[in-house]
Amino acid sequence: MARVINFNAGPSALPLAALERAQRELLDFANSGMSVMEHSHRGREYEAVHDEALSLLRELLQVPATHDILFVQGGATQQFAQVPMNFLGPGGRADHVVTGVWGEKALSEAQVVGKLQGGTARALVDAAPYHTLPETLPQDPGATYVHLTSNETIHGIQFAVQPGSDFPKAAAPLVVDMSSDLLWRPMDVSRFAFIYAGAQKNLGPSGIVVLIAHKDFLATGRKDIPKIFQYRTVAEARSLYNTPPTFAIYLVRNVLAVLKEQGGLAARERENRAKAAAVYDVIDQSQGFYRCPVDPKFRSVMNLVFRLPSEALEDQFVAEAKKAGMVGLKGHRSVGGIRVSLYNAVTLASAQTLASFMRAFIK
Repeated sequence: MARVINFNAGPSALPLAALERAQRELLDFANSGMSVMEHSHRGREYEAVHDEALSLLRELLQVPATHDILFVQGGATQQFAQVPMNFLGPGGRADHVVTGVWGEKALSEAQVVGKLQGGTARALVDAAPYHTLPETLPQDPGATYVHLTSNETIHGIQFAVQPGSDFPKAAAPLVVDMSSDLLWRPMDVSRFAFIYAGAQKNLGPSGIVVLIAHKDFLATGRKDIPKIFQYRTVAEARSLYNTPPTFAIYLVRNVLAVLKEQGGLAARERENRAKAAAVYDVIDQSQGFYRCPVDPKFRSVMNLVFRLPSEALEDQFVAEAKKAGMVGLKGHRSVGGIRVSLYNAVTLASAQTLASFMRAFIK
């Protein structure tokens, strides 16, 4: 079977080695005579996988002892509501840095929850039309927390993307949706009160979310919401309060093991920057044939967006790329154009193949 080059924005490419390991172990996991999907989440076979996944994440990201790592079911969109459910109480305020569609959605859900729970949510920064990002934030210590989206997949815009740059400082605990760029490079986890990330970009398959939360921040969570929605419940039970999506966590373990074998996050950052440079170089040298609307300082390394001279040419570009074995290049329906998602599992060779195709397409 010939595998295509997968540039989908999510669910997205998974490392071939992680998939091949799952293929080998699918019917008989750890010589147990059954699949990992058939094991009890309370059994030693599965618990070994669960603990290894947590350990690998802590090692790769150098997560300090001050922070818990949790697995929860669902997607990051659910966290738009669950975060304020836990932390936005009566009289509280959630400040949002809105830099794209996902930031808009997070703010909208926080406003709904705020009305129900006696709190408020507002846009601290509105960066529309989402071509650049704020380098500093208004400092208002009166907020309960400040929420931002590290990488907006639809608009191709990303915080802390330049070498040596970092996230802007906030005067309140910083809550970040890192669904599309967690694990793309090393970072200082201690800076954040709460990180959440849907797995289907760099971590694994859809249906599982990784949370990295400061224990002190978790302790401030509300106790008058159902236990299943309280993050403390998940933390106290090591993400085993109820039956977790065991196969999804197994695949996360496989992906993390491959990432470690490939040299960890420092090696990943080098390759991710090389992949993005291969495509952006073609855009910048195309004399306007390919146009990226994003401020170069904040161009995403994960999701590269650009336009061609006409929608007809964009459709032709997508169709011809598919014939050449490259899929997932059509831009989001809300903005059009082309979107190239270069998550961790996309190889440098694949990015170079696309760059060659782009040069040939101009001709």
